[in-house]
Amino acid sequence: MQCILFCTPLQQGYLFQGFHSMSSSLTHTLFSLSLAEQTGSLGCIGWFIFIISGVFTLCLFPITIWFCLKIVQEYERAVIFRLGRITDRKAKGPGIFFVLPCTDSIVKVDLRTVSFDIPPQEILTKDSVTVSVDGVVYFRVNDPIASVANVTNADFATRLLAQTTLRNVLGTKNLAEVLSDREGIAHSMQSSLDDATDNWGIKVERVEIKDVKLPVQLQRAMAAEAEAAREARAKVIAAEGEMNASRALKEASLVIAESPSALQLRYLQTLNTIAAEKNSTIIFPLPMDIIAHFMRK
Repeated sequence: MQCILFCTPLQQGYLFQGFHSMSSSLTHTLFSLSLAEQTGSLGCIGWFIFIISGVFTLCLFPITIWFCLKIVQEYERAVIFRLGRITDRKAKGPGIFFVLPCTDSIVKVDLRTVSFDIPPQEILTKDSVTVSVDGVVYFRVNDPIASVANVTNADFATRLLAQTTLRNVLGTKNLAEVLSDREGIAHSMQSSLDDATDNWGIKVERVEIKDVKLPVQLQRAMAAEAEAAREARAKVIAAEGEMNASRALKEASLVIAESPSALQLRYLQTLNTIAAEKNSTIIFPLPMDIIAHFMRK
């Protein structure tokens, strides 16, 4: 069945304006709803429940006041969820604030610095040496809303990430670098952890390498190598000392050969040195003339 509508040009203009205003209002309503979904507002039903909750709270004011007042400590912040949505981009606290008991729920976040030990990790270094390394990490919550909304458990996630980061960083180092460059390794771990946990609202303040444990056989081999190197250096130093002493004795013999009286003085000085010591050595001094007679022969 078809229905044909006959109207005057003036009536057609009114109808056109009516359809245009209806389409404009519908478009504005749809845009408002989509904007409400994007910005996280409550919407019509949410505002209705919110108003009902407010009226209920006012009606039972002497009783509900104890459920509306919330207190957070100086080192805490409170993230408020209203009908499942975060109400503000900034966490509440410290101090006292009001919430609606029926529609609002809060999550308290501790802002104090937390430290934890990284369990010993068996790591294969770049030069294929197995070492056991442990460390300690200091971190704190920098953004309470991100730590609640972006990750299930920020503390547990940071602990697991620290273990994997320690393995990844030490896997690119040689054994000598692991033993000597602990500060550089700690700084590299801190940068990696800080970048990875930025979206979780976590600020990694410090990372330290506590201990590097080597296998027993490797410790013995390194000790033997160090001992051999020390013995080699000791022999070289002793040889250099003997060489210097021989040069000094050569120069002294040349001086004594030029002056016969110098040998006599040296002889008397040796006798004086021996006599000064308390020992049972018996010395028979001989004149230098007799010794010189035998030396000429």
